[in-house]
Amino acid sequence: MSSSSAEPAAEQHHRHAGGNSGPVPLAALIKEEARTERRAGAASSISGQEDGGVGGGVGEAPTRRPLLRYGCAAQSKKGEDFFLLRTDCARPSTSYSSPTSSHHPTFAVFAVLDGHNGNAAAIYTRDNLLNHVLSAMPRGLSRNEWLHALPRALVSGFVKTDKEFQTKGQTSGTTATFVIIDGWTITVASVGDSRCILDAQGGSVSLLTVDHRLEENVEERERVTASGGEVGRLSVVGGAEIGPLRCWPGGLCLSRSIGDIDVGEFIVPVPYVKQVKVR
Repeated sequence: MSSSSAEPAAEQHHRHAGGNSGPVPLAALIKEEARTERRAGAASSISGQEDGGVGGGVGEAPTRRPLLRYGCAAQSKKGEDFFLLRTDCARPSTSYSSPTSSHHPTFAVFAVLDGHNGNAAAIYTRDNLLNHVLSAMPRGLSRNEWLHALPRALVSGFVKTDKEFQTKGQTSGTTATFVIIDGWTITVASVGDSRCILDAQGGSVSLLTVDHRLEENVEERERVTASGGEVGRLSVVGGAEIGPLRCWPGGLCLSRSIGDIDVGEFIVPVPYVKQVKVR
């Protein structure tokens, strides 16, 4: 994952004329995933070693799980950037689990949080977002049902994290790119411009996030202005305009984030969500 900025991209069917892409409606995302589930063998595969872990729910054949290799490198000049790495998160109360089962299904979480105007929002999101996502998940689901419910739970978790943080009166904000890897299924939710890129077998590279930067994202500019916000550059003495496009009031370059209570209702915490199978 990366917090650098460039042209927004996603899979071809999410692109629009002009090369920009906005968030896909959640209902459309879930319908698309249901169609994907019915297309056996349609997903691509990635290379890598496998361990003997077992996944699946009641009545499902055991599957081999990927072996995750991960690392972290960061350069934070202002102390506002944070990350989350967890590879042993327990999938809560799935129907696969039982008191006598020796295997407890787990999933991995990776997150990048690029804070601005202070580090409070990034720290709060790092410490609370996962719990909010899990609390939004129904209990007693099979693994496939759990994966199907995950996109909606991610949206709920982002919104709840933002709502709770804003009650603290802090003016900082943060991007959030949140990745959950459960077996061979990758689910990504993001606000802001911290990127997640999938490099699959055969050299296929896919961007699993959309940049919520007003400078590049036409649909986000239209959303902000339709909601009553103003999009423009910073004006200096003499009337010249400089820098990237920003949302006013507040002057934020992003159209979606967690926090930023001083910017107003035009900056929203609803994430772009993407779920893919890599095998």
